[in-house]
Amino acid sequence: MKNFDSRCGVPSGGQGASGLVLAEQLNSGCFCSSLDVGALRAALSTELGDAKVFELVTERCPFLFSSRPVFIAETQTRRIADVIDAIESVIAMPAYRQFVLEHAPQIARHDPGGARGVFFGYDFHLRDDSVGLIEINTNAGGAMLNAAMAKAHRACCSTDAQMAASVESGAGLEDAIVAMFRAEWAASHRGKALATVAIVDAHPEDQYLYPEFLLFQQLFERHGLKAVIADPAAFEFRDGALWCDDNAIDLVYNRLTDFLLELPASASLRAAYLANAVVLTPHPQAHALYANKRNLSILTSAAQLQALGVPQAVQDVLIANIPATELVTQENAGRLWTQRRQLFFKPLAGYGGRAAYRGDKLTKGVWSDIVAGDYIAQALVRPGERAGGERADATSLKFDIRSYVYAGQVQWTSARVYQGQTTNFRTPGGGFAPVYSLPDDAVVRQIERIAEG
Repeated sequence: MKNFDSRCGVPSGGQGASGLVLAEQLNSGCFCSSLDVGALRAALSTELGDAKVFELVTERCPFLFSSRPVFIAETQTRRIADVIDAIESVIAMPAYRQFVLEHAPQIARHDPGGARGVFFGYDFHLRDDSVGLIEINTNAGGAMLNAAMAKAHRACCSTDAQMAASVESGAGLEDAIVAMFRAEWAASHRGKALATVAIVDAHPEDQYLYPEFLLFQQLFERHGLKAVIADPAAFEFRDGALWCDDNAIDLVYNRLTDFLLELPASASLRAAYLANAVVLTPHPQAHALYANKRNLSILTSAAQLQALGVPQAVQDVLIANIPATELVTQENAGRLWTQRRQLFFKPLAGYGGRAAYRGDKLTKGVWSDIVAGDYIAQALVRPGERAGGERADATSLKFDIRSYVYAGQVQWTSARVYQGQTTNFRTPGGGFAPVYSLPDDAVVRQIERIAEG
């Protein structure tokens, strides 16, 4: 996320305007295309000039990067940080951890050996002056893609200095990513230098974000680490080590949605993890503490927060900024059906918007499946809107905000622009977008360019 020196369409006449007002005006009226395709090609290429990743993105996922930035107010930026701080403080409490892990599967109670978990993704909807945390992910994708994007987006009407700052910010994020993985290794006290990393997902070459796996592999190897991309079925646990072909794996960067390592393909990885033979990040305990959607019903319940001993000031932040959430049960099904138009329903074990439903779109048949399954009902917080198309065809796209967090600290914040019910990276004009944070007391002296020019 960057502070923004606005030159691109603001109130005229030198009038002061709040960051929130400016953000709304720019999101609805700024039509500048700030994505430099040539710079993106360079950012996605290796030091040897190999354009394989760029070509993969162009062919497989052409809507991965939005051509326009998203604007939010500095007050919203601070509120996002406050919500993250509040949640992290609760999850650090022994009472919360004991309560959650007592109800979690056995593997979630296994000590991960110091690893915290990389790339927690805190996802928010921002609309008007509201901020709503929608969910937390523990294997959030896109960080390396955002590092490349930072090098390729130019602030609207940017100066040479701003262009240089964009490139520098992307390189800084890459350095922070490598430092994070080294910190995970150091926290696990293995007594030797980190040498080999495996980037793991099911059928990785078929994954939509496979280009990002290649970027990670290149990043690790530029920093002197052997890196392999592998399906979990390619692992073998023998002689006290996890092997992939002839490589003994030190650390696994886990992109699996088999969060509890339950599938047969994950058997060797599961065995190595339980034997403390490999550092796994993120791991099942992180998922249980952060990403299990049942936890949102705890974080929005004043009674449960009070019982856990959460300070009142922290309770106030959570309840004000996380949509009210409850488990769907046979007992409350009638009430929730009546209120469905104000609710969003998500499966506890879901991810990526799969099997999630807006209440106003529900049929009776789907509702029966929801009641019979493990679902939460969450108060509906509509996403922000960003103008798409050309000025004469200003179609409205949606956006959410994702903050990448490690060890309680925000590393990067980006937007995901889309159409439809959930983010999909298949919307023309959509994809990852940089986020510019606008000062609250901005006094703008440029001429108006939203309505004219």
